[in-house]
Amino acid sequence: MQVSTSVGGSEKAEAGKYPVFPVGHMLPFVLVTVLFFLWGMSNNLTDILVQQFRKSFELSQFGAQLVQTANFFGYFCMAIPAALLMRRWGYKAGMVTGLVIFGTGMVLFWPAAVSGQYGLFLAALFTVGCGASILETAANPFIAQFGHPATSEQRLNFSQSFNPPGTIIGVLIGTFFIFSGVEPDAAQIEAMKVAGTYQGYLHGEIMRVVPTYLTFGAVVLLCAVILSRTKFPVMQEEHEGAGEDHGSFGELLRMPAIWIAVAANFCNVGAQISSWSSLIPYMKQYTPVSERAAALYLLGTLIALAVGRFISTPLMRFIRPSLMLGVYGVLNALLMLVAVVKPGLVGAWAVVASGFFLSIMFPTIFALGLKGLGRNTKIGGSLLVMAIVGGAIFPPILGLIAKHTGSLALGYVVPLVGFIGVAVFGFYQWTQRTLLSGPAY
Repeated sequence: MQVSTSVGGSEKAEAGKYPVFPVGHMLPFVLVTVLFFLWGMSNNLTDILVQQFRKSFELSQFGAQLVQTANFFGYFCMAIPAALLMRRWGYKAGMVTGLVIFGTGMVLFWPAAVSGQYGLFLAALFTVGCGASILETAANPFIAQFGHPATSEQRLNFSQSFNPPGTIIGVLIGTFFIFSGVEPDAAQIEAMKVAGTYQGYLHGEIMRVVPTYLTFGAVVLLCAVILSRTKFPVMQEEHEGAGEDHGSFGELLRMPAIWIAVAANFCNVGAQISSWSSLIPYMKQYTPVSERAAALYLLGTLIALAVGRFISTPLMRFIRPSLMLGVYGVLNALLMLVAVVKPGLVGAWAVVASGFFLSIMFPTIFALGLKGLGRNTKIGGSLLVMAIVGGAIFPPILGLIAKHTGSLALGYVVPLVGFIGVAVFGFYQWTQRTLLSGPAY
């Protein structure tokens, strides 16, 4: 299958005439779409780990948010090596390699739990993040290019629609298999210390992560085997093993649109991860709910995201994705403002509602950023994945604000600023008459 990456104005006007899915190549399309489900499970299990490790290792809010830093820093470190790997061997090799590293990181949770060392957990999470980085660097541009370019945003949003169900299942697993439901108060903790049982309780809480991550790791490694045995079509941009020119970073330096998209994705992912990973601690500070009850609010956020994606994706046939992105960014900034000024259930519901408008942000920024890159698509995709490092930076900043002010609500200024950045990008793209070789979508 050969795919062109250029889009003309007439093609945009007739986008509804082109198929969204790759005709005759549905098996690899379906298998790659499953990967979106898998890394969705992993990414939102970390939101559960923030609270679990905060309790198990008696960490501050800043220390607990290092869970997100370790995971998403892996994205930053491996995105460019992933692009170089795929320039030589293609998308399929990248996805298989990513799955192997991804699954290995999950298996490393077992020795980390046995040792009871927080640093080893962070190392395992970094490994998971490295694997996920390679997966995303391969899967997102593969799906975007795996069909007619006029429908790339719709196609990528469709595949990304299977990410929210994965996140929902991940949170449910974490809620009922990682959270024990045992939350001793200060008096009970003191009694356990006197009885010499408190350290045993903490170690038991740490060990609860092992069955979940070992099972998940086994599933991921099995997927690597299946994908390695599946035949993939060769796309025009791949040049797998042929030694043709694959583009260069020097060329990308002369393409400002990709760098603006990178900045927008940095803001988007940072805002998303910081708002979600702090929701359970936020509710624990301002409401009387239990950990499990607070996790159900996080689940509500993910359900809102899934609903938002399935509703918003079809609308992109009638509304420019860039305009929708700008409007959604403004609405989420306003919802974060509610979380700041109305701490408690009102603020928590505002965070839940933000999931709906988060729905299209990542895939739309990604697809817009790749438009017109041609032979530089793999490198450009790696830069957009590197921007996921926003998820490593925003959460500890929020944690520092909470630590020094005693207010998690005030920390929600951090995702507020991130969503403003997304809105600016969306409106900027909407007002441009051209984007590289094609129109602003």
